[in-house]
This record gives sequence, C-alpha cells and structure tokens, in this order.
Amino acid sequence: HVQLVESGGGSVEAGGSLRLSCVASSHTYSRYCMAWFRQAPGKEREGVTTITPFGLKRYADSVKGRFTISRDNKNTLFLQMNSLKPEDTAMYYCAAGSSMPCTVVAGQYNAWGQGTQVTV
Repeated sequence: HVQLVESGGGSVEAGGSLRLSCVASSHTYSRYCMAWFRQAPGKEREGVTTITPFGLKRYADSVKGRFTISRDNKNTLFLQMNSLKPEDTAMYYCAAGSSMPCTVVAGQYNAWGQGTQVTV
C-alpha cells in the first residue's frame, strides 16, 4: 500500500509560483498513475492533472499552460504552479492509483496524501 506525503504549499500573491512535492513510500510508485487534485471550501474535489508511468500528462483546462506535473525516477511527484490566481486557492492532494488508464476521476485512486494548503 502506497503512502503519500505532500509538502510545498503556502501563501503567495497572485501571479506568483509554488512547487508542490509528494513523496511516495512504495518502491512500486513508478508503476502507478499519479495525480494532483484540489478542493476549495464548499466545492467538490477537482482533478487538476495526472501523469502516467510512461510520463504522459493531462491537465484540467483551468490550469493548462500554468501548471506542470512531473515525476522523478525514485519516488517523488511534483507540481510546478506558475501564474497563480486567487481561484487556485485550495487544499491540494496527491493521489496514486494502480488501475489504467490514468484519469482525473477521484474514484480511480486508492492512495491519498493528507493535503497541503495553497492560498493565493
């Protein structure tokens, strides 16, 4: 069972940048779909971006051109967030799922981090 720990959240002015990290405990991390979700107060959890074991990426329209997902060869997932907007304010969660194909549907993912707060 994969355990995930996020870090890197914080407060930033509009137009600024943040980089989130998510460390996975399992050596099988490289075989998983990985994703970032976010949830703002009073709103449903939203899929932001996903990356396949082969490095293929998908983004929600709201973050295309501003956010970049990446993963290293060890056990860390990243989310580079540029040109941040107030509407990006949310709790951000990383997630891992073993089923394919990789999507931004929350039900596909069976391991979640505790979340890291981003405030713009």
